[in-house]
Amino acid sequence: MNAFKHWIERNQLGSVLVLAAVLLVVFPLAFDLFRLNLVGKYLSYAFVALGLVMLWGYGGVLSLGQGVFFGMGGYGMAMFLKLEASDPVTTKIQSTPGIPDFMDWNQIAALPLWWEPFRSFPLTLLMILVVPALLAFIIGFAMFKRRVGGVYFAIITQAVALILTVLIIGQQGYTGGVNGMTDLKTLMGWDTRTDSAKYILYFVTVALLLGSIGLCLWIQKSKLGTLLLAMRDKEDRVRFSGYDVAMFRVFAFCLAAVLSAIGGALFTLQVGFMSPSLVGIVPSIEMVIFAAVGGRMSLVGAVYGALLVNFGKTYFSESFPDLWLFMMAAMFIGVVLAFPDGLAGVYSQRIKPWLARLRSRNVAAPTAPTQPPADAPPAPAANPSTPPIGLPSALSGQQS
Repeated sequence: MNAFKHWIERNQLGSVLVLAAVLLVVFPLAFDLFRLNLVGKYLSYAFVALGLVMLWGYGGVLSLGQGVFFGMGGYGMAMFLKLEASDPVTTKIQSTPGIPDFMDWNQIAALPLWWEPFRSFPLTLLMILVVPALLAFIIGFAMFKRRVGGVYFAIITQAVALILTVLIIGQQGYTGGVNGMTDLKTLMGWDTRTDSAKYILYFVTVALLLGSIGLCLWIQKSKLGTLLLAMRDKEDRVRFSGYDVAMFRVFAFCLAAVLSAIGGALFTLQVGFMSPSLVGIVPSIEMVIFAAVGGRMSLVGAVYGALLVNFGKTYFSESFPDLWLFMMAAMFIGVVLAFPDGLAGVYSQRIKPWLARLRSRNVAAPTAPTQPPADAPPAPAANPSTPPIGLPSALSGQQS
């Protein structure tokens, strides 16, 4: 037992285990199915926050366009689900049966060639991972090889988010336009709207999230994680040591893109639609806020940040429909000003030292002396001829 405890402390897994208990035990017991489904949706955003911790917190590169990769993963899953819902029997009333309804409305007579891979679920999963990673590699390689970083890289990622949003809305016949892709009901014949399906999707989301945290922790504790931190703090020194700084940053950007795409795919499965409103600049900035509120150096803190911000958004919009945007802005500003290192900083700088002091005080508390009972016989007098224990007889006046 002690060995397991030391292993947890050495690998700093205590906070991960607490998070797992909260997500796997506390939330399912405390919330009804509707609220639990909302938590599952919030956790899909947490994947983006994890990627930002690795890219921004460890790599020192701020991306304001993570909604692009979140949307690519979501649209990839939505395309598969939409094709499954558009079988010839279901769409027999259309002018062209067998294609999505929005294509038929826009007078497209055949399914585009680039939609064909999304008829297969394994290929869909592969495309969800590969396509965002490929786009991130192209952008990152082009920018980091030219040493474009800082605010310039952030602006470029914002431009990419804007371009993709305009492209999705403009190509209505192929993407569903501003309405997005809706009426997504089944996954390989499995109805995702049932109560049991919602529970299963929630636990699948939690399992993938915990697995992603484990992967990121492994990277952080490896030599790669050390180099990412070194590049963030002393980029020139790392470059002069012979390392290719640009390619390490490209890796971090691709990792963040893949994590965001996984979150987007899970969002589509749980919510049942995908829209360009989740791809643009505004949602991308909100995703950065998730990491900032939780702590951009903490993976577990990023998850709590995503939950807190989205819980606040839901609560404020339900309770104060006219003021909720102002209240959300006040919460963001207040948290950033009061806790610059986020929720993780509050724990590490205030709560953890307080717990340590409390523990040390309890250990060092003196034990109250015990009083002998009133009727106890008096202690026998010490024999003056016997030297005290531990003293030589010469010091007691006795000769050996």
